[in-house]
This record gives sequence, C-alpha cells and structure tokens, in this order.
Amino acid sequence: MSTVTVRAMTPDEYEAWQSAIAEEYAAEQVASGAWLADGAVERARAANAVRLPEGLQTSRMLLLRGVDALGEPVGRAWVGLDHPRGAPGVAFLYDFEIVEGRRGSGLGRAMLTAVEHATSEAGADALELNVFGSNAAAIGLYSSSGYAVVTQQMRKPLS
Repeated sequence: MSTVTVRAMTPDEYEAWQSAIAEEYAAEQVASGAWLADGAVERARAANAVRLPEGLQTSRMLLLRGVDALGEPVGRAWVGLDHPRGAPGVAFLYDFEIVEGRRGSGLGRAMLTAVEHATSEAGADALELNVFGSNAAAIGLYSSSGYAVVTQQMRKPLS
C-alpha cells in the first residue's frame, strides 16, 4: 500500500488552493444543475469565505496537504471539525483531491486514511462527506473505505 502523510497547508499552497477549489466547485455545481454558470465561481468563492473567515487560520478547520514517502505533494483535503448541519461529533470533509497525474495508484485510499486519522486526533468521532453521483471513482473509493450512504438526493429531468 502507498504511504501518505498529511500536514498543514502552507500559505502559498492555501492561496493556490483557494483559486482551484472555487473553480472546481463551481464547475461541479453547474454540471449537476444546481447553479447557473454565470457567477458560479464568485458564488463558490463567497461560500468558501463564509466557511473560512480567517483563511488558513480559521479555527476548527483542517486544511491539509498529502505528501508521499518522498515528501512530494499528492493531494489536498479540507475538513471542518464542526458539521455544517450540527451533527454532534461528526466532522465534514469539504474537499478531497489527489493530484491528477497520481490518481489510480492507491494514493487516494492512503491519503483518506491519513485524513481520517488527523480528524480523529482532532476529536471527531465520525467523518461525513458529499459526493456528486456522477463521480464514480470517488464513490468507489469512499464505499470501499467504509463510508455508507446516510442521505441521498435524486433528480429526474422533466423535459
């Protein structure tokens, strides 16, 4: 199995991540039909600013960088130690990504394990996340890592 550890993001990594995550989240919301494309990136940035009012120093947030055994960055994760809907003892995984060129090699599972350990060490009893239904690779990773569906949204186009 691949070895991945997590550490806190540096200020430079945080700045680059803020741009990337806003664009990626906006694209996912537009693709899922939840948001219109016009203004989606700005809407994503505003949503992140609400959750991270102090940026990298926001309390009760884990902003993590995954690194392999050679110290090379392999991914990122954002965990809120307080669940957005108030579930006691449940942390929430807002973002999890493996560097595109490193996917499919076991690093995702190894990094997820490291994120879970860091979250547990920070005092959480459980970790919850949302995944878009079209993201088969992520669904496979989470399912095979012991995550179970606790809520589910479904949609049918009517036109």
